[in-house]
Amino acid sequence: MTPAQRRLIAPIICFGLGLVLLLATAWVTLIDRGKTVPAVRIGGAFVLENHNGQLVSNKDFAGRPYFVFFGFTNCPDVCPTSLFEISEIFRKMGPDKKINALFITVDPERDTAAKMKDYIANFDKRIIGLTGSRPAIDRAIKSFRAYARKVPGKDGEYSMDHSAVVYLMNKRGQFVNAFNIKQPPDKAVVALAKFL
Repeated sequence: MTPAQRRLIAPIICFGLGLVLLLATAWVTLIDRGKTVPAVRIGGAFVLENHNGQLVSNKDFAGRPYFVFFGFTNCPDVCPTSLFEISEIFRKMGPDKKINALFITVDPERDTAAKMKDYIANFDKRIIGLTGSRPAIDRAIKSFRAYARKVPGKDGEYSMDHSAVVYLMNKRGQFVNAFNIKQPPDKAVVALAKFL
């Protein structure tokens, strides 16, 4: 074997090992391609009290798409702004469109049905305020993978820290996506049309 041939042995071996590694990676990737990753479940069954004092469940909204938004009536900015934006989308859709938005309180200790009714009177009538016992609210928060916690203030007062996701649920009550209510109402209406 000549010295030139010996110098080629190491690069050829490295190339061969690299090729084997590349083929092994491709094989593993293609083998897994046919398998589906289980979806994360968002949403689920709930029974809560609406702003008229009536018990409602997720089944009461079957057959129409709906938004779910967690918040509280003492929220200084995110909640009223989000509910206003949802109202603007609904206004642009027209009054005959069958869609709802569920405003679920994260502060049931203060947000009674009567307080929720007064609060949501400022927004589109298709927005429904929901409250309930602390355990019922906590189950709803958990099933939507939302976040809420009490933030202590002065003199026994408190506020609530919470996620601000607007969940879009389809006619079967299944999670579609986190809906962008910040887009212009015209675009939001187009995006929602396929779910009506």
